[in-house]
Amino acid sequence: MKKIHILDTTLRDGSHAVSHQFTLEQVKNVAKGLEDAGIEYIEITHGDGLAGSSYNYGFSLFSDEDYIKAAALYLKKSKLTVLLLPGIGVKEDLEKAKEAGAQVVRVATHVTEADIGEQHIGLAKKLGMEAFGFLMMSHMVDKKKIVEQAKLFESYGADVVYITDSAGAMLPEETKEKISAVCENLSVPVGFHAHNNLSLAVANSIEAVSAGAQYIDCCLRGLGAGAGNTQTEVLVGVLKKLGYETSVDFYKIMDVAEKILEPIMKRPQIINNPSLVIGYAGVYSSFLLHAQKAAEKFGLDVRDILIELGNRKMVGGQEDMIIDVAYEMYNNLQHDTKGGSG
Repeated sequence: MKKIHILDTTLRDGSHAVSHQFTLEQVKNVAKGLEDAGIEYIEITHGDGLAGSSYNYGFSLFSDEDYIKAAALYLKKSKLTVLLLPGIGVKEDLEKAKEAGAQVVRVATHVTEADIGEQHIGLAKKLGMEAFGFLMMSHMVDKKKIVEQAKLFESYGADVVYITDSAGAMLPEETKEKISAVCENLSVPVGFHAHNNLSLAVANSIEAVSAGAQYIDCCLRGLGAGAGNTQTEVLVGVLKKLGYETSVDFYKIMDVAEKILEPIMKRPQIINNPSLVIGYAGVYSSFLLHAQKAAEKFGLDVRDILIELGNRKMVGGQEDMIIDVAYEMYNNLQHDTKGGSG
């Protein structure tokens, strides 16, 4: 029976859905619940990774170190994991995270830029941490490019390489094709991270597993950027029905979702119109709240902004440009209106 490793990122990707306002008590309770249910890896940072708390990405209620320390007090078996996007987080941030109790780091780069993560993978290994490569926006390139970049992460010493559908834009056949290609060309395990903007997160995760992925990301109640992520308790149930082995207790993980996480959610995680457009247009899922604010500021339809961001192929790290795009669209609209009235 094939063993699937579950990485729960409720306390990282889920941070987007609560505007990065988790309290320390909430972090402790969720982390403890996840461990008690048998989750192997629990990821905790600002939604945009270490040092993501900023004007550009939104400020967290507490620092990354505070969150990590709060969870570390309660984790005995689960591996405390952090995300680092080179350029947002730096090597010193990783050292502080390790000191606070982090055991695993996922170094996240755009799908064509694995080379900028080499020094961070190297530092993680030097610090005695597990290091995962994390290729974001993998829908934007073909399988050949993904294999090339995945092999770079492997050559740097990554213990696992993740293919990431950051926009929730991939279809099952595409997921199968890309995961199969990476698995066939790497000697390290492969992981998959999905978003649910097209209502395909669980389906794509199962396709990834059938294609050879051994690590799958998920969030309680699907909490996450955009329309959220693969729903942890649903994924565990589906894997169980398919005969895969995980370390997770099905009833216990359902109880954690219902009794601990659900009461602190600001709203149900649904696929609303803007979230759907994110998947359709292939836009980075964490752009959602930024685009909504820009639409409100300039009186625009958020769907138009998201489509334009997709047309411009904007990627993670360019959140500060969303307001510029909206302003340009507003000015063009005003110009067209004045021109038409003449």
